[in-house]
Amino acid sequence: MSTPATNAAQELIARSNRLGADPKNTNYAGGNTSAKGTETDPVTGEPVELVWVKGSGGDLGTLKESGLAVLRLDRMRALVDVYPGIDREDEMVAAFDYCLHGKGGAAPSIDTAMHGLVDSAHVDHLHPDSGIAIATAADGEALTQKIFGDKVVWVPWRRPGFQLGLDIAAIKEQNPKAIGCILGGHGITAWGDTSEKCEKNSLWIIRTAEKYIKANSKKEPFGPRVKKWEPLSPAKRRARAAELAPTLRGVASKDRPMVGHFTDDKVVLDFLASRNHPRLAELGTSCPDHFLRTKVKPMVVDLPADAPLEKVKARVAELHEAYRADYAGYYDRNKVKGSPAMRGADPLIILVPGVGMFSYGANKQTARVAGEFYVNAINVMRGAEGLSTYAPIDESEKFRIEYWALEEAKLQRMPKPKPLATRVALVTGAASGIGRATAEKLAAEGACVVIADLSLEKAQAAAAEIGGPDVAVGVQVDVSDAAAVQAMVDEAVLAFGGVDLVVNNAGLSLSRSLLETTERDWDLQHDVMAKGSFLVAQAAARAMIDQGMGGDIVYISSKNSIFAGPNNVAYGAAKADQAHQVRLLAAELGEHGIKVNGVNPDGVVQGSGIFSSGWGANRAAVYGVKEKDLGKFYAQRTILKREVLPENIANAVFVLCSAELSHTTGLHIPVDAGVAAAFLR
Repeated sequence: MSTPATNAAQELIARSNRLGADPKNTNYAGGNTSAKGTETDPVTGEPVELVWVKGSGGDLGTLKESGLAVLRLDRMRALVDVYPGIDREDEMVAAFDYCLHGKGGAAPSIDTAMHGLVDSAHVDHLHPDSGIAIATAADGEALTQKIFGDKVVWVPWRRPGFQLGLDIAAIKEQNPKAIGCILGGHGITAWGDTSEKCEKNSLWIIRTAEKYIKANSKKEPFGPRVKKWEPLSPAKRRARAAELAPTLRGVASKDRPMVGHFTDDKVVLDFLASRNHPRLAELGTSCPDHFLRTKVKPMVVDLPADAPLEKVKARVAELHEAYRADYAGYYDRNKVKGSPAMRGADPLIILVPGVGMFSYGANKQTARVAGEFYVNAINVMRGAEGLSTYAPIDESEKFRIEYWALEEAKLQRMPKPKPLATRVALVTGAASGIGRATAEKLAAEGACVVIADLSLEKAQAAAAEIGGPDVAVGVQVDVSDAAAVQAMVDEAVLAFGGVDLVVNNAGLSLSRSLLETTERDWDLQHDVMAKGSFLVAQAAARAMIDQGMGGDIVYISSKNSIFAGPNNVAYGAAKADQAHQVRLLAAELGEHGIKVNGVNPDGVVQGSGIFSSGWGANRAAVYGVKEKDLGKFYAQRTILKREVLPENIANAVFVLCSAELSHTTGLHIPVDAGVAAAFLR
């Protein structure tokens, strides 16, 4: 059944999706929209006025009906009569729950009062770069009058909440010609009698600000370019980014592990090439949505991009120590009785002139979005500096929001992270069989996964199926080629910030007797498994050591590393080599907190690239069974009479990397359903 209220909600969702689809209008998950209408109360049968408003934590671009909070307008507006004043306005958020109508829906956001109290059928509150540029200009109030006349009214900075809603409602009432506001230090609000008019008004404010900035901005808003900070060539800056990424991730992860994201977007590089970037970066961001994602300010590396690597690493350590001390000072200056404990003093944004920006978060999406928010902040600073002087809100106000009791409560409501959250896994031979199952398992347990395979097409297809670029990426590698292996690790650290968990799974096998095995057969199997595992472990260990966060290396060896089977000399010898690498590396890497363990499977037929490429037919011939029955044959020769499947190996890898086995290294776990001849001694 369609009612006017249902239509209003659907119009609101459509408008929100259109506005949120364009990053010029608002940042990811930033801003909120609303619509008012009438619906029949199912209890009384009488009409009731409602307001639909985007709920807490949602994103306009992907908003659905479930993301709306629905409140009774009469009850919400009655809160004005019991409002205890600005010193206790946080209590009003809990009061919104008593105004809700119907079942389900999202939790009301802090901005709900703005939408309910403003006397207009439709309201948009957005965070466009152009609008925030005006909002953060030192003479923002005068600029607002000059740019918009009496159509847009300046609202001095006020923290989001009930009082801000009252302020904007009063401005709307006192300025009948106004279509919206510039909120000092924050963003814009617009309204309209229809959804179409409201959207039109929002876009008019945004586009008018954009045009004015473009037409009136000084030529070099960030000051002249500085030669030593000019961007390196694309290849050189990505190479330097890969060299620095593990060290920088360790910096961002001293208090708690973080996933990273890298961008060398032109906006970032141009900002960092300017004379004024150190001053502006020090001022920090202004819009609450920005600094809650990016911290109040970034850490800036102050050396030329092509400085010697070891010199840059040493300087990064000094800058990190200074950053932590500065953040602790910010916390101590502004904390009050009852403030939440300091959540960590590491940077979430690290800027490297000539190279780019590294951003960090509890997962890849959060890290990527933090970087996007800092790009928004750069755009804001460019606009404000081009017209005036960038003047963000005071640090005391930033602290009040960063350590707001409501923000703390929101963080406490976050779901418990999965066991491998924040960990970056690199799995070789991961497009099929054991590798694919392992990658799927690690991703399901919260890890970011790099799918490495000889076939780029298959690796990318597997990554897309596992979850896409915020969860998994596919890369090509020939593990027998040292340069290709280093390129693979570079891709991993550029994709997710670093690497924590490596699974040496790539392999192949040729089933031949001693007399039939050629030198090429021997070299090929040893190059891929023995040499390949060594190269992968070596390159990954370098990154892990630079991170200083420990790590795991797991070898998928084989029962054949112990069991002497027929017609198997090259494969068995290569697997024995891998098995001893586990012991050798466990002894060597332990001082860095890196655990090295192995898994010894029996023949895994299902989904196996090795078995489907001729090995299965050969082994079936050796044992005198049909190839289709090989898995069953292997099962019958085991103690448990169970076929070993790829997911069984994946489960063992997960256990080895989990917190439950944090004190285990140098171990081989048999996953063979019980083969007595392969028992470890």
